[in-house]
Amino acid sequence: MKISKCSMMLLVCSFAGLCFPLQLSAQGHCEHGWFPGPKLIEFDVPDAGTAPGLGTQPLANNSECAIVGTYQDANAVYHGFLRSPDGKITSFDAPDAGTAANASQGTQAYSINDFGVITGLVQDASNIVHGFVRYPDCHFTTFDAPDAGTGSAEGTYAYNINSWGTISGEYYDSANASHGFVRWIDGRMITFDAPDAVAASGGTYVCEETCINQEGAVTGWYYDSSSAVHSYVRWPDGQFTEFDAPGASPLPFYGTIAGSINQDGTVAGYYVDSNNVAHGFVRTRDGVFTNADDPLASTATGEGTGVFAVNSFGALAGVYFDVNSAFHGFSRSPSGTFDEIDAPHAGPGQLQGTRVSTNNNNGEVVGWYIDGNNLNHGFLWRP
Repeated sequence: MKISKCSMMLLVCSFAGLCFPLQLSAQGHCEHGWFPGPKLIEFDVPDAGTAPGLGTQPLANNSECAIVGTYQDANAVYHGFLRSPDGKITSFDAPDAGTAANASQGTQAYSINDFGVITGLVQDASNIVHGFVRYPDCHFTTFDAPDAGTGSAEGTYAYNINSWGTISGEYYDSANASHGFVRWIDGRMITFDAPDAVAASGGTYVCEETCINQEGAVTGWYYDSSSAVHSYVRWPDGQFTEFDAPGASPLPFYGTIAGSINQDGTVAGYYVDSNNVAHGFVRTRDGVFTNADDPLASTATGEGTGVFAVNSFGALAGVYFDVNSAFHGFSRSPSGTFDEIDAPHAGPGQLQGTRVSTNNNNGEVVGWYIDGNNLNHGFLWRP
């Protein structure tokens, strides 16, 4: 494990008396704040493997311009990383992370809040998955959902953390069915299932991008008795809103996939129609849908547009497929204007290209691109 000194911290305390560590960067502002620079920055974790399928995959960014994600080393073992606003990269491993080659073991960092607290998952030497929290002083807490299974690839998958330290994700039980969970900063956890979810068909899933807001509302999707896919919002009081985007197919494994929820309760995502074409959507809290297809997206079978993130101002980030089934990223402003995002060294082939993960409240977008050798590299795009 590469060890890097943690940054100086302040404790920021809320009106409720809860204190959070705030990580300070050397600059105290975003990397591009007062200085000119490229619109898109490509980067790699130094120890990332260089064989096809390996490399660097940023999964989230916060409004302080920090980026987290995962990389695979030369043995295909996962490690977490934190990229600070000045570009410095810290590699880390959660306690008990497995190190077996080519076994999907290791540490994956999925989310970082504006106080620098990171959450994600760790797969141990027995291939059981656990959730973790990493604080800016470098100490970890690991946790498991109460009914999480203990078989290979079963366990607790932590995907999202808000500024209150509340975490959402999913766990797989001993029957390999998925269920949602919420974990508060004091360690209390509740588990949940969407009302019409059927465990035998797959169960309830929490999306992997920005899928819990500051209010504590969580979004994701579920499978019904016919294996069709529907989306939901679980509100902080435990009530659910289930929904389908207009035009979503009711066929098995088709339907509506929620990708993100913002502070207003607006959900963004995509749906698959009866021709197996994906379309982006935005759904307001009161149930009004807007189409969010990138105008350059192919409408051939198996292609289309996917929206993965919506920030507090309503800006979207996602991907679309071209006619060669290559990825391209985009950012869509609240007014509906699209900016196309293509890393200069992205490959043009099938399942190559630029894959967006999240956007922050500054409109900055992070993700990874797949080059012509099918190696993953990180990027930061700035509006």
